[in-house]
Amino acid sequence: MKALGTHNYYVYIITNVNKNVFYAGVTNSIENRLEQHKADAYGEKRTFAGKYNCIYVLYVKRFQYIQDAIAREKEIKGWTRAKKETLITSVNPKWDFLNLQW
Repeated sequence: MKALGTHNYYVYIITNVNKNVFYAGVTNSIENRLEQHKADAYGEKRTFAGKYNCIYVLYVKRFQYIQDAIAREKEIKGWTRAKKETLITSVNPKWDFLNLQW
């Protein structure tokens, strides 16, 4: 069991190399989740992220509580593309791929 206050849940937005498709998700391990997305993109392409080769991180936000992370993910998924672009730009103005941070 983790010590009090050490829980980490992440909401993330990934894209493809052309940055024309977004996928928002929630996880407790960015590293593992990115590996799963990569495996699907280079393999069977069973998921939306895999079919569109979404393996590049544009946005990540950490949450202590899973219910907060899930609520934020659902909120983002309901947004228009323009609103997602504004969110990404607010924390990642150059839209750099952030994968090396993970």
